[in-house]
Amino acid sequence: MLRFMSGRFGPYCEYCCKKAAQKILHPESVSSKVASPNQIVRSNHDYRADTGQLRKIVSQRITLAPSRVLIRELSTLRVPRSPSMRFCGPHIVVYTNSNLRSLGGLSNIVGGVRKFLKIRYLLVAGAVIGFAVVSQKINKLKQHLPDMDWIWDYLPEEETVARISAAFVDRVSKISLPEKGWLKNKFPHLDELSEWFANQNRGDLSTVLLEDSGTNMNAFSSSKPGEGNSDEKQKVSEEKKKIEQIQDEMMQIQIRYQREIDRLEKENKELRKNLILKDRKGKKRSMKKSLIDMYSEVLDELADYDSSYNTQDHLPRVIVVGDQSSGKTSVLEMIAQARIFPRGSGEMMTRAPVKVTLSEGPYHVAQFKDSNREFDLTKESDLAALRREVELRMKGSVREGQTISTECISMTVKGPGLQRMVLLDLPGIISTVTTDMAPDTKESIKKMVRSYMENPNAIILCIQDGSLDAERSNVTDLVSQMDPTGKRTIFVLTKVDLAESSLYNPDRIKSILEGRLFPMKALGYFAVVTGKGNTNDSIQSIKEYEEQFFRQSKLFKEGVLMPTQMNTQNLSMAVSELFWKMVKESVEQQADAFKATRFNLETEWKNTFPRLRELDRDELFEKARGEILDEIINLSQVTTKEWEAAFNKKLWEKAATYVFESIYLPAAQSDNVGTFNTTVDIKLSEWASGPLPRKSVEVGWDTLHEQFSKFVEQDKKSKTHDEIFDNLKAAVIEISRSKHNWDSKAEDSLRVIQRNILEDRSVTDKQHWDQAVKFMEETLKEKLENTETVLKEMTGPSKREQWLHWKSRTQEQNNREATKNELEKMLSVESNHKAVIAADEVTTTRKNLQAQGLDVDNDFIRETWYHVYRRHFIKNALTQAQECKKGFYYYQRGFSDTGLDCHEVVLFWRIQRMLLVTSNALRQQVMNNEARRLERIIKDVLEELSEDKNALQGLLTGRRVLLAEELKRVRQIQDKLEEFIQALNKEK
Repeated sequence: MLRFMSGRFGPYCEYCCKKAAQKILHPESVSSKVASPNQIVRSNHDYRADTGQLRKIVSQRITLAPSRVLIRELSTLRVPRSPSMRFCGPHIVVYTNSNLRSLGGLSNIVGGVRKFLKIRYLLVAGAVIGFAVVSQKINKLKQHLPDMDWIWDYLPEEETVARISAAFVDRVSKISLPEKGWLKNKFPHLDELSEWFANQNRGDLSTVLLEDSGTNMNAFSSSKPGEGNSDEKQKVSEEKKKIEQIQDEMMQIQIRYQREIDRLEKENKELRKNLILKDRKGKKRSMKKSLIDMYSEVLDELADYDSSYNTQDHLPRVIVVGDQSSGKTSVLEMIAQARIFPRGSGEMMTRAPVKVTLSEGPYHVAQFKDSNREFDLTKESDLAALRREVELRMKGSVREGQTISTECISMTVKGPGLQRMVLLDLPGIISTVTTDMAPDTKESIKKMVRSYMENPNAIILCIQDGSLDAERSNVTDLVSQMDPTGKRTIFVLTKVDLAESSLYNPDRIKSILEGRLFPMKALGYFAVVTGKGNTNDSIQSIKEYEEQFFRQSKLFKEGVLMPTQMNTQNLSMAVSELFWKMVKESVEQQADAFKATRFNLETEWKNTFPRLRELDRDELFEKARGEILDEIINLSQVTTKEWEAAFNKKLWEKAATYVFESIYLPAAQSDNVGTFNTTVDIKLSEWASGPLPRKSVEVGWDTLHEQFSKFVEQDKKSKTHDEIFDNLKAAVIEISRSKHNWDSKAEDSLRVIQRNILEDRSVTDKQHWDQAVKFMEETLKEKLENTETVLKEMTGPSKREQWLHWKSRTQEQNNREATKNELEKMLSVESNHKAVIAADEVTTTRKNLQAQGLDVDNDFIRETWYHVYRRHFIKNALTQAQECKKGFYYYQRGFSDTGLDCHEVVLFWRIQRMLLVTSNALRQQVMNNEARRLERIIKDVLEELSEDKNALQGLLTGRRVLLAEELKRVRQIQDKLEEFIQALNKEK
């Protein structure tokens, strides 16, 4: 207790004890109330003065009853101090029983804090111990790590790095861009060259280039044989070949790009058409087409239509026929009011049918059906371009060896005052076939003219040359045969001005125009003048000349010609009136005929192909294109393992015979191991340097196409397979195979890889050794089976087969059997016999056979020996391979003093490893390059086929295709006919 009071809180405790003693000694003077800390304040002198008394009380062991006064240790309490009071000494707080409970709660809080502090000490101690354990583990791991200090020996020093960086920055700072105009200063003549190009147009430039190239070629060709040596000539010829090859490649690229441009233009045309048809609100509005344009579109659709239901094209059009140089084309030009056809002096110019649709419009223009270009017929340059285009189209449509073409050229001519109609200009009928024509030209022209005039509603515009004798006419007889009543024929007499001036006979001309001279009838007769003898005259000048002639003509003055029978204006009006009359009478019947045809076709489709969609040839081709592209994409799904297995198998099939016959068998005849290895090395080196890489590329090419064909064949087994695509897919595969060439660099890279692999003789582990032994056994067993099959065919059936299957041997087979037995006896005596049978052995064998009554020649014995020895050798090799299964240990020791020879296993290991490495290389080439190249080729082939309609007709054929094509065409024609009929009724 004394020790406690001598501590930090000693004065407080001493004071409390003193007060308690006073209360015991003098209870009347001590209040029962608890003194607050603010009230119990004494100086140090006071409580120090009573120290002796307090110690006396303590020495007497006075015990303070807790029920009377409770003294707490102030070491765990914080006694509050008044902010207005300064304490010069310690303060004592005494609690009585009245506030004991509050002090108990405070004591519990203080105890909990103390317990928490104990847990903290435990956690801190555990953390320190854990860090110590981790540190020990790290030190142990550091002991096992390798020493990496050697890296600092290879890294440059800091001074070296700083010096290199400074030099690099200095070099970069010295780099500068060229000044402006440096190119012009280097080439001072560029301005003159640009001025020369500016003065030349495209035609002149191409001419100059051609002239320059021609000059150079002449320079080459004009050199004498004595000038220059043969090496220079060979070099020049090689350069020419390279230039020609590059030109061909450039031409192919240009053709490909032109096709792509045409396709894009076609798509752009459709998009623009759809855009024009839509107004701002998104609703479609119909384009305003003229009535004659709608009718011309119907005729274009009917021109290519060929029906199996005999629904013929019976719509009217004006057929312009006549003898050659009778003025047919001139009459048509006068009606069209433009010189639109090429002209010639006495030669055939019209070589193909030309359909001209005339319609009225604000501008005098012409346009082809399949072109967007408009030719301004008021300009002579456009007229010349139009005539040139017509001539090119005619010549382009004529096939080789023919003079005329049945392909129709369609064009539209619009202009003010033109009568609306459709005219068809046909080649003129000839009397004699010249040497520059095909032999059947005359009959071909007549056949074509008849085919157009057979239409019962076709208007025949018969052109007759008035300057020639009527007896020389060929067309009138043909017209009278096709239209004997003359209900749809209009007769036109041309060159009346020449007839009047040279052969003037008014009665004869009158009889012609009244239909009494020719054996034909017509609805109307007209006389026209279509030229003044000069091909450069304009239409306006010819019209003025025609009007002037008829005003002054004796025929008109004498009453031979009626006013309504003269000039082309009256002719065009009469033809147009008859044209529209016949159109109105026949178009309804034509629409009804196609409606019936459509019903028949739809009925046939429902009965024949009830579950199939009506896909025409183009739609079927697009569907087939998608399937083919899906199958080529499936090549990417072939795994690496499958590719390498396929290459390995295919490559060994190609190389097995060469390896066995040309490498293994010759080397096996060696006397010792050294000779065997030398022979093998030489043979393998020759093989790797020569045919092996080329064969490997062929194997890769074959395997790639076989995989693609495999996917195509798998599609045939599916339930959704359509047989109609088989011919197309087969053609695509065949064409792509012919166009696909392997990368030329692949063979060189394979040569390097294969030579390095075949030079390595080391077998690294037991697993590789076992694989080589297995590979050798499989190869030998396969060769043994083939050899025994050949021997069996040579010797015939065995005795067992003769008894069981009632077979017998021929005399040759008996000789083979006996020879084989004799040779086998020889090999049983000398098992290590050489591959070549000696001459004395052949003689011995022959004598033995003669003793048996068999006479054979030496070649017969040698031929049998080859197969017998081959079987004997393979059996011995198989036995050796089985003994080598456990020879890997001896191989590592070099087979010294073992008597075991397993160098054949090493050979087969080298071959097997070469197969694996080559298969891996081919797989990489296929997956990285060749599969993509094949895909591009197939896409190009499909694009070419899509443009070749004749090829598609042969590849996608059958009644199903023809019926769908015809049904689609009939629907289009019917829709256009109904649209035209509605417009025609509105115009009425």
